[in-house]
Amino acid sequence: MPTRLLVATTAGVITALAFEPVTWAWLMPVGLAAYFLAVRGATPIRAAAAGGAYGLGFFGMHLIWMRTLGTDAWISITVLQTAFLVVLGVVLARLGELRRWPLWYAVAWLAGETVRGHLPFGGFTWGDLGLGVIDTPVAAWLPWVGVPGASLVVAGLGAGLAWLLTEGRGRTATLVVVGFVVLLAVPAWVQPPRHSTGSTTVALVQGDVPGDGTLVATYHYQVTRSHSDLTVRLAHDVADGREPAPDFVVWPENSTAVDPAIDPRVRRDVTRAVAHIGRPVLIGAISDDPRDSSRVINQGIVMDPLSGAGETYVKAHPVPFGEFVPWRGLFGKRFTEDIGLVRRDMEAGTRTTPLAIAGTKVADAICFDIAFTEPLAAEVRNGAQLVVVQTSNATFINTRQIDQQFAMTRVRAKELGRSIAVASTNGRTGFIDADGNVVDTAQTRTKDVLVRPVRLYDSRPPSVWVGPVLGPVAVALTLLGLVFTSRAYLRRREQRRTQ
Repeated sequence: MPTRLLVATTAGVITALAFEPVTWAWLMPVGLAAYFLAVRGATPIRAAAAGGAYGLGFFGMHLIWMRTLGTDAWISITVLQTAFLVVLGVVLARLGELRRWPLWYAVAWLAGETVRGHLPFGGFTWGDLGLGVIDTPVAAWLPWVGVPGASLVVAGLGAGLAWLLTEGRGRTATLVVVGFVVLLAVPAWVQPPRHSTGSTTVALVQGDVPGDGTLVATYHYQVTRSHSDLTVRLAHDVADGREPAPDFVVWPENSTAVDPAIDPRVRRDVTRAVAHIGRPVLIGAISDDPRDSSRVINQGIVMDPLSGAGETYVKAHPVPFGEFVPWRGLFGKRFTEDIGLVRRDMEAGTRTTPLAIAGTKVADAICFDIAFTEPLAAEVRNGAQLVVVQTSNATFINTRQIDQQFAMTRVRAKELGRSIAVASTNGRTGFIDADGNVVDTAQTRTKDVLVRPVRLYDSRPPSVWVGPVLGPVAVALTLLGLVFTSRAYLRRREQRRTQ
């Protein structure tokens, strides 16, 4: 028992080292292989304990940046996510009885990620294997099968490695190794066709946050004014020929922490900036929910110099306990002091069509949205030519959360076959091309404006259809596998009774 726990805990830490900030990606299948061996053949109780040990090792290290919200928040999210690994450990132990257990393990892993990405309270996908593959050969699979498919490939590599270490021999082992090489090499040679429709010039404004860089709400007027000033300065630079004229401008999430339609001071700053630049500006604003004034929405608003406020995108995945409090009557006053600061719950958006900005179809994502396959896949299916991400990393400005989120954004660029422009208040503002390469970036905790032409695309990679269905299919197959093992168990028990 102690050996299994030690192996599983070490495996979790090893897997975490594959992600930012260490990025030793080759350790991912190694950690998974060790975990799979720790649970295979174990009793349900021992498998559950091993799953818990792996989860604590992995999430405890991968999410250590959560301590900036308090040790209680870090421990709570780690324990919650570990609970899924406890259940998965028991499932893997059962599926290990099947003949082709490495394939079942890969499928079950994806099923676990899928459930964790939906439950509870909208799910949490941080730590999904597919979100850590951008600088690896597995990244070539992203435009074919999306992040879920990449997770399946990595889990398959880990399970195959576990099989090689315990059962691999002779010709079969050779075939498995050849299969690994083919699995990693073929998508690099054959990529989905990508068709460009030209380019558009985008300006990204990073206005910074005063003080220690974390208190956007405290200094929200100054933050809005800073973004306004930088946009006005950009207008002067364009007029003087020092910068190219953008087709549109992007401000980050929380560039206005109050609704500009209500607050006259913010409205003046926004109107001033839009008038000077003479181009549409996509701002980030916290506004009252028009359907329920007791709730708020986090939205991107297209501000046009002629017609004013236009189309909007509302954040699809508000952060549980950070932007809304589930079961508020139970948790509102008892969980942590930080949660008590969430006075009004944030409503989730449902938009799946791109914004029309300066003749370009733009898919928008706000911060936490980037960790989820939908709705960006839906926006690309519906014709988005470019992706923009509006984010405020200010709360985590002194942590490695910023690096992890930016790595996820690079994954999404490769997955969707789209250029991505990221505007952050003071975090990682930058341009990413459709292959996931960083083209330009601003320094954190600085005031800066980036202006670049970006490529537009209208081709739709298979990932936008395949990725969203792989998870549910994996869940169904895992349940089917458990039925097979249950029937085998019942047959064995009946045989023992009749002997």
